[in-house]
Order: sequence, then C-alpha cells, then structure tokens
Amino acid sequence: QVQLVESGGGLVQAGGSLRLSCAASRSIFSINAMGWHRQVPGKQRELVATIGRRGVTDYADSVKDRFTISRDNAKNTVYLQMNSLKPEDTAAYYCHVDLGSVGDYWGQGTQVTVSS
Repeated sequence: QVQLVESGGGLVQAGGSLRLSCAASRSIFSINAMGWHRQVPGKQRELVATIGRRGVTDYADSVKDRFTISRDNAKNTVYLQMNSLKPEDTAAYYCHVDLGSVGDYWGQGTQVTVSS
C-alpha cells in the first residue's frame, strides 16, 4: 500500500505557473507507473501526465509543452510543473500510483484555479 499527499494547488492568473507535489508514504524507487490526473465537476477524470521508473514521460495533448512531470526517488515525491496556465486547466488534480496486482492508489486531490 501507499498513501499519497498532494500539495501546491491554488489560484493563479492565466499565463502563470504552479508546481504540484505528491509525497508518497513509501519508497517510489521501484514503482513504475506514476502520474497526475485532473477532474472538473460533472466530467470524467482525465489523464494529464505519467512518468515511468526510468523517467519516460507521456502527456495529454492539451498540456504538452506547458507541463512537466518529474520524480525525485530520494524524496519519494512526484512533481508536476505547470507553466502558461489557462482557465481550462482549472480542475482538481490527483496523484496516482499503479502498483500492479496490489492495486492503484489516489491522493486526496489539490485544487488548481486559473483566472482569466
């Protein structure tokens, strides 16, 4: 099992930046699939970015070239650097970990609000 705690959300003007952090309760060194998702009320949760154990990343088309996902295994933390934020990026952002047969785990979410 793993517990995930997100932080770093807030209110920012369009064009601004935020960095989200996801701190895990155990070592993430051996965890392959980690990522960030987001959800707007009334809509399905959508994948934003993922990062593998070797640092391979993947992004939703809507955030490519603006968001960067990274991981610091020494700190058991995954980050999401968000630049050039747009009002449509407003959502609750959730950290996600896939532990394979053990199951997958979610954080409690952190709200990001981008004003126009």
